[in-house]
Amino acid sequence: MHPNCSSNAVKGSLKTDFCSSNPNKLNHVTIVKNWHLSIVLPVVLALAADPIASLVDTAFVGHLGSVELAVVGVSVSIFNLVSRLFNVPLLNITTSFVAEEQALISKSKDDGGFEHQGKKVLPSVSTSLALADGLRIAEAVVLSVGLGFLMNIMGIPMDSSMCGPAEQFLTWRAFGAPPVVIALAAQGTFRGFKDTKTPLYAIGKYYSMPYVSSAGTLLNAILDVILIFPFGFGVGGAAVATVISEYLIAIILLWELNGKVELISPKIDWSKVSLYLKFGTFLVERTIATLGTLTLATSLEARQGPIPMAGHQICVQIWLVVSLLTDALALSGQALLATNYSQANYQQALKVIYSVLKEIGLATGFPLAVFLFIGFEALSSLFTTDAEVLQIAWSGTLSQPVNAIAFVLHGLYYGVSDYEYVAVSMVVVGLISSAFLLVAAPLFSVGGVWNGLFLFMTLRVVAGFWR
Repeated sequence: MHPNCSSNAVKGSLKTDFCSSNPNKLNHVTIVKNWHLSIVLPVVLALAADPIASLVDTAFVGHLGSVELAVVGVSVSIFNLVSRLFNVPLLNITTSFVAEEQALISKSKDDGGFEHQGKKVLPSVSTSLALADGLRIAEAVVLSVGLGFLMNIMGIPMDSSMCGPAEQFLTWRAFGAPPVVIALAAQGTFRGFKDTKTPLYAIGKYYSMPYVSSAGTLLNAILDVILIFPFGFGVGGAAVATVISEYLIAIILLWELNGKVELISPKIDWSKVSLYLKFGTFLVERTIATLGTLTLATSLEARQGPIPMAGHQICVQIWLVVSLLTDALALSGQALLATNYSQANYQQALKVIYSVLKEIGLATGFPLAVFLFIGFEALSSLFTTDAEVLQIAWSGTLSQPVNAIAFVLHGLYYGVSDYEYVAVSMVVVGLISSAFLLVAAPLFSVGGVWNGLFLFMTLRVVAGFWR
């Protein structure tokens, strides 16, 4: 262990007095350049594929009408409620564990014991894929069996005009849960290697487009045009298009991963299994708090009718796409931090922390906010021409600097495996924000909902720096 640092010091590494170092003396430039060239850009493009797919669905369905647009908004929220409850813990824990295990192997003098027929043998990878296999079945069952219950939670009664289309959309999307889980486990493994280019190339190269990460999204868009309009499948066609593209991406990623790692490890590390379950429980608590707050916001909008819900859907989709792009930056920092932390390179870990916060969080968040403020009217018009819906959709465009810092802070805590603090802080933040939403939404309608979401993200930042 570094003589000037302790494990507890690194756990509290977001404090300004971390190991009594001066962050102004650190060389941020080299680290940030390396991130942009070799890690950040590929992971941004790869992670953007799924939210952009939902954005594409929203754009096409929006031209069917405000009711259909509202249906997709509620349906995507329900799908995310189930999917992200388990997928977010799996992705983040896989990234950290693989990075730590790979770093320890690289440091060892005897690397031969960790290879088999030219492939790496990493128990953390096999454990992650095994858990993903169980999760994919569980998610599909929950979405299929609990559909009516979930729609009631979101404020869609059986006699609502949104009920039938929403049920159709979610029935098809349930078939897409398995490939999403497998693809995330595979991407988490590649990120643990700090190899963010392989998922990017894998998604594109089978289409003779080696530098395009959006092949799955492109296929989704093409199928949307065909299934929604000429075939007349409506919102069901949008769901089918997304599911097909998700299976394609999962198959390609597994194929690429199989060329690098033994997917079924001959060595089972049961201690890793217990750690997956322990840390996974913390992150499930964190995800429940997060999704519970976001679901409450969507439910409050849905109860106000199709027009407010349609406007909310446009704003949420744009907000989530941009937010997940900043989340990709956090994942990059997480892998680098986990590697240095596991090797006791605490000074280098400190450089990663301050570089992520200063150069990535702030430098990304403010330009995104300016872009949304200037271009939101043109961007939102791609989804609908309904003036009333567009007026509602303006909410929440200026919160991006806060969102960026919040996502980055959580990624840093994941990098040092401090999942317990993340879970506890998110439960507290979620309870406060939910209470505000319940009071503000009836009084201020859409404005109350988005003020509540802004409060939610602001409190996440406060909790991140509090540690």
